[in-house]
Amino acid sequence: MDYPYDLGRYGRTVTTSAEDAQTWFDRGLNWIYGFNHEEAVACFTKAAAADPQCAMSFWGHGYAAGPNYNMSWDLFDDKGRAEALAAAYDATQAALARIAHVTAPEAALINALTARYPQREVIEDMHKWDYDFADAMRVAHHAFPDDADIATIFVDALMNLTPWNMWNLETGAVAFDAATQEAQEVLERHMALPGGMVHPGILHLYVHLMEMSPFPEKALKAADVLRTLVPDAGHLVHMPSHIDVLCGHYENVVRWNEKAIVADLKYFEAEGAFNIYTGYRQHNYHFVIYGAMFLGQFEPAMRAVRQMAETIPHELLEIQSPPMADYFETDLGKEPHVLIRFGMWNEILELDLPADTELYCMTTAFIEYAKALAHSALGNVPQAEAQLEVFLAAKARVPESRLSHNVRGVDLLKVAEAMLRGELTYRKRDFDTAFAHLRRAVMLDDALPYDEPWGWIQPTRHALGALLYEQGQYAEAEQVFREDLGLAPGLPRACVHPDNVWALRGLYDCLIAQGKTEEAPHIKLRLDLANARADRPILAACGCAQVAVTQCCTK
Repeated sequence: MDYPYDLGRYGRTVTTSAEDAQTWFDRGLNWIYGFNHEEAVACFTKAAAADPQCAMSFWGHGYAAGPNYNMSWDLFDDKGRAEALAAAYDATQAALARIAHVTAPEAALINALTARYPQREVIEDMHKWDYDFADAMRVAHHAFPDDADIATIFVDALMNLTPWNMWNLETGAVAFDAATQEAQEVLERHMALPGGMVHPGILHLYVHLMEMSPFPEKALKAADVLRTLVPDAGHLVHMPSHIDVLCGHYENVVRWNEKAIVADLKYFEAEGAFNIYTGYRQHNYHFVIYGAMFLGQFEPAMRAVRQMAETIPHELLEIQSPPMADYFETDLGKEPHVLIRFGMWNEILELDLPADTELYCMTTAFIEYAKALAHSALGNVPQAEAQLEVFLAAKARVPESRLSHNVRGVDLLKVAEAMLRGELTYRKRDFDTAFAHLRRAVMLDDALPYDEPWGWIQPTRHALGALLYEQGQYAEAEQVFREDLGLAPGLPRACVHPDNVWALRGLYDCLIAQGKTEEAPHIKLRLDLANARADRPILAACGCAQVAVTQCCTK
């Protein structure tokens, strides 16, 4: 069949006499594991058309139409929730009507789905169905412990009980009420079985499970396999980046997300932007920006900014159901952050606001923040004070529903306000107050909900450390940079950025300033390696430091 996507070799033989139905089922299953649920439904629909008696085609449709790790029931709007439940329930009932001739594992999967969708009508607390479904899948898993697909659906059900909250970041322990240990045991057992290390669902979920753990490096082997396993499922090409970025492998982050973008542009060119999967393509661009900033690479970061804007049409954000602006608009406001990262203050002052500042409210707030920061860095204190008020007005117009994946926009803007007040007060030479504001920004940054990339895209410690260093407070600055690099204990693993060029620059400068010549050569080696990939000189840990501002303004 003429199908434009290479989904690799994984498949599951199901009860059908039609070869086309089997082919379309396998495609749908791989899209489920690649989190493109809309395309999965399209494939399962074609499988059912090829064989109307194929019960598993309807099972796949029902499973894909419901909630997932990135889209729990509470994230649907009312209309979308009702439509999703109706489609999922109807498909489940269609699978049940054809259950008489399926295999025992297939029957277990179909019967479990009835716990996920026990009725067609929406109720107030649909999350309780997730617990019923997890219990039903546990029974199925115990009956067929070596079935990798049943294990995957079971672990997915466990993770959907506490999505993006599998570990306590502060303590490193399993999060309260999370089934993390059970999920980890199931996944690691299957990874050790023959074929376990080539199962896209098992590997995908293991990356998600371990990314916010105290030891994300445990998933490096799984990530290395996953990135080439399903070539045109861009989300699976991208997923290893969730581990790479935590391990300081920023070049992998940029390179493989650019490959994921190429894969996802195939889907974009065929299906357009008006679908939820657009968020996954946008996520790839976000990761390129994040990784490139840690590498000190301006060019790929800005290329991703431009390409993201080109593939997110204004009309998409105007869609009310689902509320696309709430889902996608915040990430479109990355350009000012990239310019801040590289200390491009004059360029920031030339930024234009969006034509529709209400629809693009987070982008507007970020630009107004960046302009106030630019005036502060350039020493234009009166203009910075006036611009602070403009930023605060823009901040007040952002609704609480606006998201950057797991993080509320209003919480990001609290970090921005603390940063801005710190930078502005610093230029007034009230250093104690300035550092109090910047330490508060660090606290707010650390306290953000887990997300990857992290919600606040430039570590707040970089500004704090750079300005402490500038004021001769070398010991505290050194500690700040050690924390950021993961060379000092106590910081949550997800807040650590190993081997990033900015903190290495800051730490090395602090060591030299204090005459710590024994350790300095070791850090200098790491700094030289990081600098070798940067596409412009990194003179300080933050562009707000005067040595960087001087370079910016004398080009």
